[in-house]
Parts: sequence; structure tokens; C-alpha cells
Amino acid sequence: MDDCPFCRIVAGLDPAAVVVEREEHAVAFAPLPDSVLAPGHTLVAPVEHTTDLMSASPTSLAATTALAQRVGRAMRGALGATGVVLLQASGADAGQSVPHLHFHVVPCWSDDGTTHWPSTPSAHRHDGDASAALADMFE
Repeated sequence: MDDCPFCRIVAGLDPAAVVVEREEHAVAFAPLPDSVLAPGHTLVAPVEHTTDLMSASPTSLAATTALAQRVGRAMRGALGATGVVLLQASGADAGQSVPHLHFHVVPCWSDDGTTHWPSTPSAHRHDGDASAALADMFE
């Protein structure tokens, strides 16, 4: 996927990218400077091109979340972060801007004074019991 910026980073074709860790199935790298949410904010993506959470292979997803966990631990040790927020958006309507599965691992400290949780609930309504509808998908 030559037009995917994350695939270019994985392939080593973006010399400006700061790669934090590279593994067989996942890579961790710094976001663009103008989108950094906190010192040490890191993106973690699978090596395999996959557009979102629902299309990821189990191997890619497991490797990516395991690397995100290791990045979070490193943030505690190297940066003294007292918390870590893991953000992931799948699909344009969720705010995904790059069509390659990725997680934002954002370190947090007690003096941040902010929350990384949506401030208002969705206005979307579902007829019936949404949890039951989800459970039906697994039968």
C-alpha cells in the first residue's frame, strides 16, 4: 500500500518517522509533531496493512495490543506517567483519519486535569435492547 503513510513507515520509506520499536507483527512510532497529545504520545500499528479493528487478523491484533501494553509500561518507567490512555478509532465516523489500524498510547499525569472520555453521549438511538442485539450476533 504505497499510498498508506503507516505502511510507508513500516517499510522504512519515511525517513522523518521516529520509530520507537519495531517487531515482527507490530511497530510503534511517534505521531506527527502537530498532533502530539502529550510528551511520549506513541502510535502503535500492525505491520500488516489492515484498515480497522474489524478487519485485523488475530495475529496482528494480538501483536499490536501487546506492543501497546509494552509502550504503556515504558511510559511509566521512562516518563513517570501515572496513567495511560489507549485510543482507537475504526471508521471515518469514529474519527479515524488514517485508514490503517492504529492505537494512540497517550501517557497521563495527575496534573493533566483532563479526561480522554467522550464528554457527551451519542445522539444515535437504537430501537430495542442494544446489548441484546450485540449478543445475538454471537449466536
